[in-house]
Amino acid sequence: MPAGRPSEFSVEVADAICAGLSEGRSLKSICRADDMPSSGTVCRWLGDERYSAFRDQYAKAREAQADTIFDEILDIADDGTNDWMERRRDDGSVDGVVNNEAIQRSRLRIDARKWMAGKLRPKKYGERQLIGSDPDAPLPQGFTVNLVKGSEE
Repeated sequence: MPAGRPSEFSVEVADAICAGLSEGRSLKSICRADDMPSSGTVCRWLGDERYSAFRDQYAKAREAQADTIFDEILDIADDGTNDWMERRRDDGSVDGVVNNEAIQRSRLRIDARKWMAGKLRPKKYGERQLIGSDPDAPLPQGFTVNLVKGSEE
């Protein structure tokens, strides 16, 4: 058997891809492994009617990926280990200073995950577009209101 990336579909490889997605990994990072197909091959499989079961499994894995990414947000927000750093002064004394770079990086990581979760599962994590005044019963998107002048009696 020649060495190289697999290009033939197998249930084992499909399962490994979907497991990686469910764990929050990107398809690109999964496909970097030598024993995985290229992301282009995976996309071809997704478009091939012979692998409709894989397409369904992949869609569920993407939903699970959104849930994992959403869970990571709390972990990042709660982790303050690098929020402070020690600074040694010229006189040898040490004081704590805010590590703005780490805080900004955490904010970026949270914002990226919020955006991605909202794109992967918009009904669950997306921004709600409220048209009406009741946040629990917003008007559906794309509806039209026609104002009709009533007849006077």
